[in-house]
Amino acid sequence: MPPKKDSPGETSSSAPEQSSHSRKVSSASAKANLHAPTVPSQLREVYVPSEASTSPDDTMHSRAMLNEDPEASSSNPPHDLEFSTDGIQPARDRASVHSDDENIPQQHPGGILEIDLEPTARSRLLHQQDWDAGSGCGSENCNHGATSPRPWSARSYGTMNSGMSREGFGGRYPGGLGSSGDSADPAHALLGDTIADGVMGGGNGQKKSTTRYLAERHGIKNQRMMYLAYYIPIVNWVRQYKWRYFRGDLVAAITMASFYIPMALSYASNLGHLPPIHGLYAFAINPLIYGILGSCPQMVVGPEAAGSLLTGEVVRENIKKGTSGDTDGRRNAEIAGIVTCMAGAFILIAGIFRLGFLDNVLSRPFLRGFISAIGVVIFVDQLVPEMGLARLAADEVSHGSCLDKIIFLVKNIGKAHGLTCAVSFGAFAIIMFFRELKKRLQSRYPGVAYIPDRFVVVVLSAVFAWKFEWDQQGLAILGNVQTSGRIFSVHFPFETSHLKYASDAVNTALIIALLGFFESSVAAKSLGSGDSSKDGVHMQLSANRELIALGTANITGGLFMALPAFGGYGRSKVNASTGGTTPMSSILLSIITILCTCFLLPYFYYLPKGVLCAMVSVVAYSLVEEAPHDIKFFWRIRGWSELSLMFGIFLATIFWDLKRGIAVGIGLSILRLIRHSTRPRIQILGRVPGTTDKFANAELDPGNLEFIEGCLIVKIPEPLTFANTGDLKSRLNRLEAHGTSAAHPALPRVRREEHNKNIIFDVHGVTTIDGAGTQVLSEIIQSYRDRDVRVFFCRVPSERSDTWRLFEASGIVEMCGGKRHFANSVEAALRMTDLESMTEEFGMDPENIPASVT
Repeated sequence: MPPKKDSPGETSSSAPEQSSHSRKVSSASAKANLHAPTVPSQLREVYVPSEASTSPDDTMHSRAMLNEDPEASSSNPPHDLEFSTDGIQPARDRASVHSDDENIPQQHPGGILEIDLEPTARSRLLHQQDWDAGSGCGSENCNHGATSPRPWSARSYGTMNSGMSREGFGGRYPGGLGSSGDSADPAHALLGDTIADGVMGGGNGQKKSTTRYLAERHGIKNQRMMYLAYYIPIVNWVRQYKWRYFRGDLVAAITMASFYIPMALSYASNLGHLPPIHGLYAFAINPLIYGILGSCPQMVVGPEAAGSLLTGEVVRENIKKGTSGDTDGRRNAEIAGIVTCMAGAFILIAGIFRLGFLDNVLSRPFLRGFISAIGVVIFVDQLVPEMGLARLAADEVSHGSCLDKIIFLVKNIGKAHGLTCAVSFGAFAIIMFFRELKKRLQSRYPGVAYIPDRFVVVVLSAVFAWKFEWDQQGLAILGNVQTSGRIFSVHFPFETSHLKYASDAVNTALIIALLGFFESSVAAKSLGSGDSSKDGVHMQLSANRELIALGTANITGGLFMALPAFGGYGRSKVNASTGGTTPMSSILLSIITILCTCFLLPYFYYLPKGVLCAMVSVVAYSLVEEAPHDIKFFWRIRGWSELSLMFGIFLATIFWDLKRGIAVGIGLSILRLIRHSTRPRIQILGRVPGTTDKFANAELDPGNLEFIEGCLIVKIPEPLTFANTGDLKSRLNRLEAHGTSAAHPALPRVRREEHNKNIIFDVHGVTTIDGAGTQVLSEIIQSYRDRDVRVFFCRVPSERSDTWRLFEASGIVEMCGGKRHFANSVEAALRMTDLESMTEEFGMDPENIPASVT
């Protein structure tokens, strides 16, 4: 703030004295400035006593010595405001978010500026009252509360003193602290740190990225390898790998192969309507790619029931149209490859554009409703071959809805094949028995997780089918698993002749990508990136790099016409529980699957299809078994909207089909999201009795709060954008008319006009505001001024922020009455309203009030 003037063109008498004093101490403070913070305003936050100060009390009271004139210090008004020729301003002895670098406290007469980098806890508590204003409210490092700001701690990480000599803090590059927060170098802003620093070598001039600045400051020499290890994680974890990890990874890979190789065969044949070998391709290719690019050490990717079923829907639609046939395995595999490649492309593009936050878009009720419906659909689908009715269903309901198949099963239950039912339901019962037994025993005997019960069932059923010639008695077996052409032959899916299939696959591929990424994200967050307290490799988990890894894996798998493959929580938990600690278990699983595909396929010939269906039915049961827990939870908390969404998606999927069910679910979820994001969460505040600076939401407990006559205090606790400002004016009108936003607009005005003469906006939560939001806010302020309503703002972000820049550029500051209508707290804003009322009552213009009044 410039020096106060007694009259236009004449500065106060204190100005020469200040200038003389600054010349006197300039040379003496040169050495002390070596330890001073780079931003002068940070001197308010810390203080070192002079050499004569030896006690904490001296330190505590040393702030009183900052003024040269003791009488001037004692004459300061006790409030936060003063009259000056610039209007009503906050008192100069308080830190302000709108202060500039000239408003620096003067040094004490000792002449040497000394700064205590370790202020005592007592002195910090004394300075707590000034913390809200001096902490840089609105900056990216702001961490103080709304009504109870915390005093500064010298040793805490994340304080505002990034310019100080604190080796444990780090801090941004000093040249990059622009008002918009952009990179110091336009090349870094356009290309990013990775390209500008890691590929191009970065700039060695005066401007550089914060990453390069910190790396050079802390002695990190090979910065290109740093970026390479981040984006290709195998470079990172292979250097941490130890041979003692290999045994656990190998055991986990063998255990998973025994479980999931038969599962992959059943997914391809029963859900995807593909030759079974294309299910193995998903386990041979995708885990290998993910082991190289993935950021979650223990996660294992592979085909999932939902993705396989949705792929099968596309295949069945083309069979229904006549563009393919049930026996045309090559054509069906090409269609599946198109779906997989497109799903991978969606995921990869999302990763390139850093859309990893999208894993939070799909709500839990949406996913639970859809996943439960998929479980029911899969279970009903598998009942048809398990009962030996596949040939009969092919002529009637092979492409019907789930409800059609239920009706078909009820009508034809008497035509079921006895041997097929015995083998299928027997296998299902055995697998379920061991599944529940292992679940109960694993806490006491962890070794039971290594028992390959499903592999034993598969092997024994194949041996019995061969020994007793069950295939001659009508039992359907897997048969020749070979596909047309060579094994692992690469096929480009987007040939010109195949574009007609791609148009049908776009919507389904997008749904597969969303579901697959969400399930992978849930698994990755649950498993973490490696517990630092446990043995194994440790990597930084990143949603965007997960997108890159999953997208690349599925695009590569699509070239081999594999099923879509994503991370699965159950499969990854099996990997972790059986000894897998690093991505090497995924790589070993791929190698084992490749060996099985090349050498063991003939031994799958006698595998009964009913046993594979039984394994899929167990997976379907696991998809449904968590639904009762979620239903009970939402019922207990009376989450009627969540329950409605869940059952709506479930019923639409069961009675209609998968695509329409998920379309209904996504539509309802988007509507709920838009409704939530466009509703401004503004509050009317009341003062806590017995206090002057504590305010709370008056709508929650109006009987225990005080209301200030003639004032409406409105808190906006969130950033303002085009989405949530559209309804802001009408909600403010409702607050003015009724004193609450809960009242219906049909209610006549119950709040008198004189209570709305002063509107105070507490905008501490408005950390950002866009152009459209600024325009709406300026229109609201203009409408208030047209009605002679005084508008005040408090706790606005600092003048270096984009929010304050938009306030000034849009004219909001001028419309309100200048900076004097912008205070540091609600309490200060209330005092401003009193002063404004006094000036109007006595006919005084606040711009012309002399400084001597203070």
